[in-house]
Amino acid sequence: MDRVGTVVIGAGQAGLAIGYYLREDFVILDGHERVGDCWRERYDSLRLFSRPRYASLPGLRIGTRDCPNRDEMADYLERYAVHHELPVRTGVRVTRLSRDDDGFLVETTGGDWRADQVVVAAGMHSVPRWPSFAGELDPSIRQLHSLEYRNPEQFADGTVLVVGAANSGTDIALEAVKTHRTLLAGRHPGQVPIDIDSTAGHVFTPVVMFLFKYVLTRRTPMGRKAIANAEKAGLPLTRNKLEHLDAAGIRRIGRIAGVRDGRPVTADGDVLDDVRTVVWSTGSDPDHGWIDLPVFGDDGRPRHVRGVSADVPGLYFLGLDFQYAIASASIQGGGPRRSFPRQTSRAADDSSGDTCGQAVASPAGMGAWLGVGRSE
Repeated sequence: MDRVGTVVIGAGQAGLAIGYYLREDFVILDGHERVGDCWRERYDSLRLFSRPRYASLPGLRIGTRDCPNRDEMADYLERYAVHHELPVRTGVRVTRLSRDDDGFLVETTGGDWRADQVVVAAGMHSVPRWPSFAGELDPSIRQLHSLEYRNPEQFADGTVLVVGAANSGTDIALEAVKTHRTLLAGRHPGQVPIDIDSTAGHVFTPVVMFLFKYVLTRRTPMGRKAIANAEKAGLPLTRNKLEHLDAAGIRRIGRIAGVRDGRPVTADGDVLDDVRTVVWSTGSDPDHGWIDLPVFGDDGRPRHVRGVSADVPGLYFLGLDFQYAIASASIQGGGPRRSFPRQTSRAADDSSGDTCGQAVASPAGMGAWLGVGRSE
């Protein structure tokens, strides 16, 4: 059994970013075969909203001229790990995380690890969220979740119904309508008022990023309201706009409320008889079932203060949705914050939860709090 100061679970952007700020005595474990596979598993046409400045992790620019696509982001993360010589072990899936008098025990498919501290940066969007009535649809209707969607070849002949009208749902609908009659169901989450790919959008982006990272946070009334709205309906449409959907010929309909005679039914009572494929773009939940520690609230989410476990000293979370700000789970949320104090690991063990919470909100702050932060 190996022993290390810190085990980081997950080699996505959050895990690699904290790895950049850790200097020594740590390992990053990831169940995928290659760094970046968490992006390669997304749909083929995925393109990020972030221009290179905001799609880059600390210490290495992504190198694209514009907003990167799925494969460019995946390859960048793989290159990032090599460039910074991060100790990543791929193909190693964590099966259980527990703690005893000798510290944390991280059980994996590739051997077990002992650690003084653990950073959980994995499992955030792993479990598809389906409506309870999905199983009542006629078996002839092909169903898939947006996490499973790759390209339009997965659609059956006939009408495609996309349920969920936020960013992923509208991306999928805009692809589907090129070859299929397409319906888009769900509440409109609002939209960014400008074209983010235009010159004006490039000028506006720094303002939005500042708001997402420093203003729309859990510490401000405006931020708490924005986070509550995003948790209900998703983030506002960023690249896609209602006029794009209408111009493409997508028919927007109301909420899908249930099933009648094996067919989807809207909240207005309309039965959608001609639907042959349903794509559920209805969100996802974390998969933290392997954490065998008393760290979850009644809602199933980790109890934490800005990433610091409220129950288990030495346990940290990074990359949670709305962990502290709108940007927390995004690549932009991985940027440095130089205002965080550097602390020793002993200080981290002895300090109160409130102090920990104030110190940790980003990989830079967490690295400093773990006592091994790289100076910028």
